[in-house]
Amino acid sequence: MPPAIGSRRLTVLREFRPHGLAVEEADGEGAPGARPPQDYDYFLFDPSLAASPGPDPGDGASVSGADGDHELFIRGNQIIWSNGSRVHKRYVSPNTVIMASWCRMDTISDALLCVLQVDTLSLYNVTGEVVSIPLPYAVSSIWPLPFGLLLQKSTDGGRMVSSSSSLLNARDFNRPNKEYGLTYNVSCQANTMETDSKANGAIISSHLILKHPLEEPQATYFEEKDKLTMMKDFDEKTIWTSDTIPLMASYHKGKFQHSVWQIDGANYQEAMNENTMLPVSCDISSHKCAFRKIWQGKCSESAASKVFLATDIDGLPIICFLLQEQKILLALRIQVDDTTEAFGDIKPHMSWNIPAFAAVPVVVTRPRVRVGALPFTDILVLSSDNDLLLYSGKQCLCRYTLPTELGKGFFSNYDLNSEISDTYSDLKVTSIADAVEGRINVTCSNGLMLRCSLRKNPSSSLVSDCITTMAEGLQSCFYSHFVSLFWGDSDATYLYSSSHVDSEWEYFSYEIKRICTRYGQTLPTKSPISPSKAWDFLINSKYHAQHCKRAPTSSNSFLPVSYDTHKTIFNPQDEHSADVSFYIRFMRETLQTLHALYENLKLNILRKEDLGCLASLLCTVASSLGEHTYVDYYCRDFPLNLIEFPSLASSTSLRTPPSLFRWFEYCLRHGCDSSKLEDIPTLMRKQKVSAVSWGRKVASFYSLLLGAERKGKNLSSGLYCEVASGSARNTEELTVLAMVAEKFGRQQLDLLPVGVSLVLRHALDKCRDSPPDDWPATAYVLVGREDLAMSKMGSARKDNGLWNNDNLTSMSVPYMLHLQPVTIPTTASDIPISEVLNSEDSDSVYKPIEDGMEHIFTSTTQLRFGHDLRLNEVRRLLCSARPVAIQTPTNPSVSDQDLQQQQLWNFAQRTTALPFGRGAFTLATTYTLLTEVLVFPKLVLAGRLPAQQNATVNLDLSNRSVSEFKSWAEFHNGVAAGLRLAPFQEKMLRTWIQYNRPSEPNFTHAGLLLAFGLHEHLRVLTMTDAYRYLSQEHDITTLGLLLGLAASHRGTMDPAISKMLYFHVPSRHPSSTPELELPTLLQSAAVMGIGLLYEGSAHALTMKILLGEIGRRSGGDNVLEREGYAVAAGSALGFVALGHGSNAFGFMDTFLDRLFEYVGSKEVYHEKHLNATTADDQSGNTGQMMDGAQINVDVTAPGAIIALALIFLKTESEEIAARLSIPNTYFDLQYVRPDFVMLRIIARNLILWSRIQPTKEWIDSQIPETVKSGVCNMSEGTIDSDEFDAEALFQAYVNIVTGACIALGLKYAGSRNGDAQELLYAYTVHFLNEIKHIPVRTASILPKGLLQYVDRGTLELCLHLIVLSLSLVMAGSGNLQTFRLLRYLRGRISAEGQVNYGLQMAVSLAIGFLFLGGGTHTFSTQNSGIAALFISLYPRLPTGPNDNRCHLQAFRHLYVIATEPRWVQTVDVDSELPVYCPLEVTVAETEYYDETNYCEVTPCLLPERSVLKSIRVCGPRYWPQVIKLTPEDKPWWRSGDKTDPFNGGVLYIKRKVGSCSYYDDPIGCQSLISRAMHEVCDVPSARCSNQPNSTNHSSHIIDQLVSTYSANPSLIAFAKLCSESWKNRCNGNFREFCSQVLYECMSKDRPSLLQVYISFYTIIESMWEHLKIGHFPFYDSLFLLNLKVALAYNEAIVDGRITDGGIIQSTFLESLMKRVGDIFAELPNLKDNLHSYLTTGRWPDAQNDVVILSWYLQWYSIPPPHVVASAVEKVRSRVPAGVSMLPLLCLLLPTTHLVGLMEIEKFQTTMKA
Repeated sequence: MPPAIGSRRLTVLREFRPHGLAVEEADGEGAPGARPPQDYDYFLFDPSLAASPGPDPGDGASVSGADGDHELFIRGNQIIWSNGSRVHKRYVSPNTVIMASWCRMDTISDALLCVLQVDTLSLYNVTGEVVSIPLPYAVSSIWPLPFGLLLQKSTDGGRMVSSSSSLLNARDFNRPNKEYGLTYNVSCQANTMETDSKANGAIISSHLILKHPLEEPQATYFEEKDKLTMMKDFDEKTIWTSDTIPLMASYHKGKFQHSVWQIDGANYQEAMNENTMLPVSCDISSHKCAFRKIWQGKCSESAASKVFLATDIDGLPIICFLLQEQKILLALRIQVDDTTEAFGDIKPHMSWNIPAFAAVPVVVTRPRVRVGALPFTDILVLSSDNDLLLYSGKQCLCRYTLPTELGKGFFSNYDLNSEISDTYSDLKVTSIADAVEGRINVTCSNGLMLRCSLRKNPSSSLVSDCITTMAEGLQSCFYSHFVSLFWGDSDATYLYSSSHVDSEWEYFSYEIKRICTRYGQTLPTKSPISPSKAWDFLINSKYHAQHCKRAPTSSNSFLPVSYDTHKTIFNPQDEHSADVSFYIRFMRETLQTLHALYENLKLNILRKEDLGCLASLLCTVASSLGEHTYVDYYCRDFPLNLIEFPSLASSTSLRTPPSLFRWFEYCLRHGCDSSKLEDIPTLMRKQKVSAVSWGRKVASFYSLLLGAERKGKNLSSGLYCEVASGSARNTEELTVLAMVAEKFGRQQLDLLPVGVSLVLRHALDKCRDSPPDDWPATAYVLVGREDLAMSKMGSARKDNGLWNNDNLTSMSVPYMLHLQPVTIPTTASDIPISEVLNSEDSDSVYKPIEDGMEHIFTSTTQLRFGHDLRLNEVRRLLCSARPVAIQTPTNPSVSDQDLQQQQLWNFAQRTTALPFGRGAFTLATTYTLLTEVLVFPKLVLAGRLPAQQNATVNLDLSNRSVSEFKSWAEFHNGVAAGLRLAPFQEKMLRTWIQYNRPSEPNFTHAGLLLAFGLHEHLRVLTMTDAYRYLSQEHDITTLGLLLGLAASHRGTMDPAISKMLYFHVPSRHPSSTPELELPTLLQSAAVMGIGLLYEGSAHALTMKILLGEIGRRSGGDNVLEREGYAVAAGSALGFVALGHGSNAFGFMDTFLDRLFEYVGSKEVYHEKHLNATTADDQSGNTGQMMDGAQINVDVTAPGAIIALALIFLKTESEEIAARLSIPNTYFDLQYVRPDFVMLRIIARNLILWSRIQPTKEWIDSQIPETVKSGVCNMSEGTIDSDEFDAEALFQAYVNIVTGACIALGLKYAGSRNGDAQELLYAYTVHFLNEIKHIPVRTASILPKGLLQYVDRGTLELCLHLIVLSLSLVMAGSGNLQTFRLLRYLRGRISAEGQVNYGLQMAVSLAIGFLFLGGGTHTFSTQNSGIAALFISLYPRLPTGPNDNRCHLQAFRHLYVIATEPRWVQTVDVDSELPVYCPLEVTVAETEYYDETNYCEVTPCLLPERSVLKSIRVCGPRYWPQVIKLTPEDKPWWRSGDKTDPFNGGVLYIKRKVGSCSYYDDPIGCQSLISRAMHEVCDVPSARCSNQPNSTNHSSHIIDQLVSTYSANPSLIAFAKLCSESWKNRCNGNFREFCSQVLYECMSKDRPSLLQVYISFYTIIESMWEHLKIGHFPFYDSLFLLNLKVALAYNEAIVDGRITDGGIIQSTFLESLMKRVGDIFAELPNLKDNLHSYLTTGRWPDAQNDVVILSWYLQWYSIPPPHVVASAVEKVRSRVPAGVSMLPLLCLLLPTTHLVGLMEIEKFQTTMKA
């Protein structure tokens, strides 16, 4: 039986029953008797075990609630994770669960639930994802380690268990260490170990370790004589592991010995791996997991029934083994060397034992204290006499008993026999288990199980703080003594009866005061053992003698017992005096540590009540120690608590207590370097102290701000401080980074006293304007720049929104989280739907139909194109889903029917061309739901007759001999529908593409495949999916698939796709293959696909093959389509060697010659190779396109020219350009086809890229002199046309001009260049004038009268090609002038009956390009973009919907490759609505112009990445923001790209308070907030009482005003409060002050200062008000300290120690200061009280006088009386009579205010008198 110790009661929380049972009953499974009662298992754990690693546990760690335990309940194969009475998760595993445990793996931040079954190990993460690892060997148990999971194999080593039954029947229900996971020990017969000699280590080893869910378990090794040997001892059974430090305990039943092992996870890497940080999957053998035995002991015949970690009383970790046979608890002390990052050596230290029947680790005596990584854990022991004893180390603290009476409520669901009475005092505790923190399960002798807590709840936070502080601050011998007193005192019976919340505090202070009273009287003498030399010195000093002479009256109040008398009387025993000195040191340390806590709590405005309690306790301690300076210090802070203490005039203890407020003031006045470190409590300067971390943080922020030096994490002010990563250009920025690292956000700032927080708010305010761009997002939120935080978070933000991020939430203002700001909806669609859907005439009777463009109207397009109706107009022009209106006479005749059909036929040509434009217009503008089928808009070829009630007329195709008129149109319609879908953030789902596949192949789906391919969605298709499509044998579907797959895999040279494409090129088949009939269209698509697949690779063999293909006659069905095939082959060849120039031909000198031969140029150099067929010509089914020995240049030339243009793109090769020149004699001109002339011009200019200029001179320079002069003379009529072919001359002329315009369009594609636009517009208008006279006039740039020499078709073609080029330049801009021109062209053709499908296609594409992607996309001029645009714009337009002769129509969609989403919109971060905002764009210097800035208003398109240098949010209404970029020749960022600075085209900006958005207030006239506010503010103060209505009205206005100009909820709430309270109260001054403060905070955008202004104002006002009536609202003087810090801040700004001007008006602070001075000057008794205090140290008798005196002493910093006395003493001897003492007093008392010094001097003169 331990010595007589105190007794405490357990607090019974509830009767315990696993919640899993209740859940099963609720599910209807658990009729109580249905199953054997022990067929389940459970364990309880702390929620932090499974939580994601959160903030540092030391920071105000939330003590988990009374019942914060989580429970895992396991029965069969089901695991229920519950929390309290709520089911959190359920896991069902495939087999019966043997064992489960929580574990953390190195690379994964979340905890994993590891579940062992017979043949698998399942790892569940918290969200429910599961990884199953098959186990080819029997594993009996699993154990968590800090870096992985340890697997213990069964005794029958390598052999797999045949069935689950043998394993499960043999388990017994012994549960070692419930804390770390449940265990079933599997006791199988020890079989002989059968191992295969060739088997790998994992099969042989008895223990395996799993470090990552996706790895194999690895063998383990043990260290023996510095060698590693594999662990093969199957008898070495693991009985415990720690999941915080790498320790394992095991028991060897053969040797009867326990062992403790340290596990080294990664110490045995090869040397080369140490620094390289290879991924986990590197050579596993280098990461051997080794066990090192650090202790062994033969102490028991059987394994310990329980092992756990606890903490010895001096803070060393101990491993406790509970040996049930001997009924003892063996404790092994270990030393963990955690100087290194990993756990270094762990050494056994010594061991001891205590008798125990059962034991559990609990956290009681030192809550929140941590020893390294471990919490400070005590031991609760059940002795053999059924006593519950609490041990800290081996020191028994107290006994715990069950309460004498448990209410009936506990047993509501328990069958109690009626004879059991209400008192359960006779119940014995038979077992204890399931300890979590300070809560345990207690089983009583009658089988009742209770959940009990060892500390009383609600526990006082102040006591908790004090205990933690003492645990961290006192030496361990002192603290252990305190613990034994505190927990072992049996006097505290009132602890149980009292229901008072503060009973715990009363008990704590009672204990401390008991020590004081017990030893306080003997304090003055020091025992002979420790003589006090300093004391003796003081007593014998001259000063003491003089002091006694001067003030004989005060000698009695010197100390409680006079020193001399005491010395003679008291001669104590030696051991007693040693005891006394121990207690004196103990009390001194206690005073110091608790004083540190006192200073810490002073900085939290919510803890003032606690502060008062602590002050009175500290006062007792200090006075019993004779530390009178401390007593005086507490008296000044809380005058009323502390009146009863003796007078302090002659106190001799000269230690001044540390004071943070004093230190803050001093730092602000003199800088941090010269500040006195003794004003910071020593405990705050210790590292890793959680109890006073609040004060440490604030003091470290001040140090950083005021210039302390940093050495690592330590500051020169002696404090420790974390600083977040990021650059800091000044101390303010450094302070902000420190606040982020220490998780000190706006909420924490609001808890600081206002004066102290003012300085930190200053730092935040200074960083707000332009913080550095490498800060973490939390730092931006902290300084109030949520816009930058959003940009910083980028794509992560899209998933979880801003406020779901815990870090950010902690930084932001607490009330910002749920309140949505008041905003005026700015982007509601103002255009009625009816207008949007209007058809060509006003009386549309059609319901809204799906035309594929209904989603285009969003808030952003609304902002982008203002309030004009251009988007509606585009939608009308491109709508193909409604019948077209036909104008007919009112009374139709038979001929009219033919007329109608003729008109319909013309309109059908136009309708079938509309999908081209619609695809471009809606490019990437919408997302689809993956659960919906994609909808295709209809193609309606019918017409309606407005004159006859909109009767519908169908187009009769029978007489038109057009078999498949609509098929290609349907294909393009499918492409347009597919292009709408934006590239997904994730991949598009493969299943969804298949879900959209029709049962019968059709043209629409073929188009859809091509569109998906162009958006690169087809990467998700497997080859089998592709094969399914091919096996349908539908040519157009195959064509869409081939092109789509190649576009999706552009530039990858994927071999599987390459094979598929080559299969569709018959000329590549070996000659033995049976001949395949493949349509030429398919072959063309396959060849182009090869080009895209090998893009930019310059792959030699591919180039050789494609070169051959240009000259091959297609063996397909349609000989007419061979030109299209040659164009495809040429384009493909150009793609493969794109921009490589001559480097592409390193292997073959004749390559170029062959190309030029195809072009038809005369100069050929290597003649010998010319007509020799290449080695690839084995296949007999095709021949060269030759007539005789001649190549058919008409077929091969276009392809060869395109190939040359793309291979030499932007290479500036003069030689090649010269060989592509235009013939310069009339004779030669007649032998070159005019359309080839155009191609040559384009090709030459693409090669000589940099010479293209947007000027008329440049276009003229393209025309050879002969042509130019000939044309001029002809048009002037000076030359007779008989001499040469005038038609050829003019044809060449218009083609040259058109070719130059196209080249110009390609060069300036997407640039919106003004010169290029004007020039192309002028040429368009001129051509139009030639065809039909129009009123628009331009300067004459072309000769008149072209139409007499050039046929109309050529002129129309040229006109439309120039219009297309114009739309390339203006792509995405929606330019109105261009749009009007296009609308005119579209209407003109149909009206004139001059209808051609190709021209309609050109107009449709041009409209689409002009509004590309609804204005969000534009074109890139990267090489691949130019190539794709050139092929899309190939200048031969089709004649009809089925015309694929010269150019496959599907290629017209390749422009998608060139598009880039280069637009940006600004979103207001408060309202999350898109807004207008001016941006200043800087483009880098190029060869044409210097670095240039220009202004755009968002939403807008940005220039290309190759020239974009920076973007700045400018204008006065939004906070500035700069995005700096380095110009790179790379494509624009893809959607979802992590590096995208514009995160998908959204730029978050933050509006300054006091200005409206540009939408609400375009010209800025409403932002004169001042005038409005003053008008409002003047109303109430003038006519206050007599006109209530006006007040009402004005307050309402204020409310509205604030919500218009600010989104800050605190301002809005304050305005509301004002408007409500002003209705009733009429204090004019205060109201005036409030409205001015509101204006100040709004106009300067500093809403946080409201708190500062209002609290200062009200405190000083109420101080004055209550002085008049003599009743105080507050009896402390802390508010004055607060105000003094604010004044010191003001001085620091005036003196320039803090830069950049203050954030609060200095006149306001100075007026407060003057007001306080005036108040003190008016008080009558104050001076007398002060004089008596300075003389005798006595405080006045009246309460009010005490309070006022304490205020006065604080305000003027007058030191304690003995300090004043000694200063005066020193001065008096040096100053002759009649001379002022002030200068010398100033030197001696530097902190005292001048007014105070004058009072002291006055007091001295009166004394003399």
